[in-house]
Amino acid sequence: MKIAVLTDPETATGFRLGGLEVHTAQSEDEARERLAEMIETDDFALIAVDEGRLPEPYEAVERVMRGRDLPVLLPFTSLAQAFAAGEEDATDYMRRLVKSTIGYDIKL
Repeated sequence: MKIAVLTDPETATGFRLGGLEVHTAQSEDEARERLAEMIETDDFALIAVDEGRLPEPYEAVERVMRGRDLPVLLPFTSLAQAFAAGEEDATDYMRRLVKSTIGYDIKL
């Protein structure tokens, strides 16, 4: 089983640098469809979901998740949301985001 990320194209770069499988979506509707497809494949143990693309991932795919233990959905704050909230250092933010997701610190 794999780990994947569902996010916007700008945030995707950092996760790709961390070696994760990344799926992108431009809108909430597209994110909902893509997430449902990812769940139905049974390939993933964990899917990190950008809250900017899909604010309530479990509610968005409730029907698809019914009766399943996996994948675990992990919502996270995207770059756009972080910078809107006043985050100042993009490099530090990306480093912390990747570390919290994959458990390793990388140098950008």
